[in-house]
Amino acid sequence: MIAKIRVLIVDDHTMIRDALRNYFVNDDRIEVVNQAKNGKEALEKVAELDLDLVLTDISMPVMDGHDLAKALKADYPSLKVIVLSMINESKQIKRMLATGVDGYVLKNCDKEELAAGIKQVMEGESYYSPNVVHKIMEGLSKRNGIERSVIEMPLSSREKEVLKLVMKEYSNSEIANELFISVRTVEAHKRNLLEKTGSKNLVGLAIYAVEKGLID
Repeated sequence: MIAKIRVLIVDDHTMIRDALRNYFVNDDRIEVVNQAKNGKEALEKVAELDLDLVLTDISMPVMDGHDLAKALKADYPSLKVIVLSMINESKQIKRMLATGVDGYVLKNCDKEELAAGIKQVMEGESYYSPNVVHKIMEGLSKRNGIERSVIEMPLSSREKEVLKLVMKEYSNSEIANELFISVRTVEAHKRNLLEKTGSKNLVGLAIYAVEKGLID
């Protein structure tokens, strides 16, 4: 039997925490093992529990989701963190992504999307709601040609192929099958893409691809 993904829910609204717990009552892969009402309480519970993933809101008293995510990524680098928020504003999204979170899902998503996002993150991918990616892209048009702050290195033709498939939301195994290469090689290309483009995550790669006209 495949071990369940052990999740901590962090939100200052009891009704939302309870609703999320009920989402996964009958899920054969995801188990909500505990809840916390703010970041401080979440850190206390993370220290006590054997967890795979923290699902957190942003706006909370005592300690918000931003400070929680920073602390978790610093002290528990293997622990996955997904933001679940109503905030769909470019500046706040970028602020959260800068902490290194593994996903950003909007609260108006359905439970199927949320479950799929959790499972995708646990498979080593990132997950961002389509509207979140759209908001990031939308912000690009307002940057008025601000240059990237890294020294860019040219991408190989293979890296460009991998990047285009990543932007089409292909999984590592699907990219491997499409390009007739191994999954390990795909992972190596992804690491090279992040390093060469100065991106921290897939949203950063998407921004790079749009800026360079590599995708439509």
